[in-house]
Amino acid sequence: MIKSLNKLRRIRVFLVGIKRHILRKVWGMDIHPTTEMSLSAKFDRTHPKGIHVGAYSYVAFDARILAHDMTRNIKVHTRIGENCFIGGQSLILPGITIGDQCIIGAGSIVTKSVPSNTIVAGNPAKVIRENVKLLTYGRIDPEWEKSLKTEQDV
Repeated sequence: MIKSLNKLRRIRVFLVGIKRHILRKVWGMDIHPTTEMSLSAKFDRTHPKGIHVGAYSYVAFDARILAHDMTRNIKVHTRIGENCFIGGQSLILPGITIGDQCIIGAGSIVTKSVPSNTIVAGNPAKVIRENVKLLTYGRIDPEWEKSLKTEQDV
């Protein structure tokens, strides 16, 4: 019988809290205290003050958020809005603004700013769906999803 890994959840929550604290206090990143992240998520430490992540957003495993480009010698601000989900192994390039309530698909390379209430995916990331309704941490609102299915059936 397989034992549940939920016993380790407290340890993970504690470690994520420490990581968020270090990114905010030691590196000076603007990461909201309610932001959740994978322990393997990577935030640009070359220009840490250029990283901004809004409330109730989630950054998944191996996602990378950049705020500098050494080839062009630029240091810019990269912003992620509130209630966003940044998919695993995605890359947010420097200077990009991701609006509120957005989902970035796994493995996406975001080369242009993303408007609010949008789902994007691909390389380069393209808009898949607009006017989405999301809950905290980029979860799709079930009521919005039901209304969308009703519209498709008509």
